[in-house]
Amino acid sequence: MRIRFAAALAFMAMISFGAFARGAEKDSLLTEKPEPQVQNAWFEKIQIRGYAQMRYNGLLESNPDLKCDQCDKSWGGDGGGFFFRRIRIIFSGQIHPRVYFYIQPDFASGGSNMAQIRDAYFDLGLDANNEFRLRIGQSKVPFGFENMQSSQNRLPLDRHDGMNSAVPNERETGVFFYYAPKEIRKRFSNLVSSGLKGSGDYGVFGLGVYNGQGPNALDKNKNLHLVSRITYPFELPSGQIIEGSFQGYTGKYHVNRNNKTDSDQVEFNELRYGPSLIIYPQPFGLQAEYNWGTGPEYDPQTNDVKQSPLGGGYVLASYMMEANSKVIIPFTRYHYFRGGKKFELDATRHRVKELEIGVEWQFNKNFELVTMYTISDRTFENSLDPDNRQKGSLLRLQAQVNF
Repeated sequence: MRIRFAAALAFMAMISFGAFARGAEKDSLLTEKPEPQVQNAWFEKIQIRGYAQMRYNGLLESNPDLKCDQCDKSWGGDGGGFFFRRIRIIFSGQIHPRVYFYIQPDFASGGSNMAQIRDAYFDLGLDANNEFRLRIGQSKVPFGFENMQSSQNRLPLDRHDGMNSAVPNERETGVFFYYAPKEIRKRFSNLVSSGLKGSGDYGVFGLGVYNGQGPNALDKNKNLHLVSRITYPFELPSGQIIEGSFQGYTGKYHVNRNNKTDSDQVEFNELRYGPSLIIYPQPFGLQAEYNWGTGPEYDPQTNDVKQSPLGGGYVLASYMMEANSKVIIPFTRYHYFRGGKKFELDATRHRVKELEIGVEWQFNKNFELVTMYTISDRTFENSLDPDNRQKGSLLRLQAQVNF
């Protein structure tokens, strides 16, 4: 009896299971199968953007002998007129979950309208979130906020002499390690995309080695430069972001000397270090940077290049406001520099005191205009011109298109 009862239960269970299976099969036929995901080809992951800047520096110019070749070759001298400062097209893309590339040529380098590579590097992610990265190639050296800030975003027309004299064109060929948590990498990105004039993502911590003789220039002394930087963008409960940084580098530099100077020493030690403080314009903004160190500098009294102390920096204040869907940012900057510029002939001796007052008008995301009045006192001396101090002022204009 028990056997017959168990067999009946088993028979009923089999019937129920069969009905359930037929129903599930019927439901599965009614459900659409997900389409297989198709991965984009590598060339479909490439982004193209860029910008161009045209300037005119000839208004209200009080002294044509006042100039700054490193800043803008159309400033001062007998020439001038309209001048393309930059025409840049940027190719970039995350072509693999752990490989990102960036190439930026400039088609108006030095005012000669000749193409020149500014950046050419790739980032290799060392973890799944790319919080740890190696940057290999020619890129900006992580020294100074304004040095790393794109000229597309910077308020003043030129970088300040104090820290921009550290690395010609801000770029070098080498290998750099960067670390930043995922959420901070996103914050760095937002500080640029939101229009707050961020410097980009160069990590919370950076460490690198590079040739030290200029962009894509061969090392002349087989002694690599070493650079390190630590920074952090703090976000206050109010939403205000304040970034504090400290950076430094060291190495040996091979100076281009005139054979008429008194000695033939060409290799000099260089060391620089200094802090940065950035209060992003929300709406009031403040930037301040300074660096100290030592490096080669021309001495007009002895007609020689000597190891000498240097120092310089700036303070910039700005205010961001919107009016009739346009962004208007008045700003003023004072900067100072005392030292030699190693990449100029004889490590030209410089003494710079300069005040700039300007306004950036952003008519839309694709076009902006900067007007800036400059009051300057500059000394720049080498063996070809050992007594050269120039004072003056001028009004400078720049039209920029972003695409």
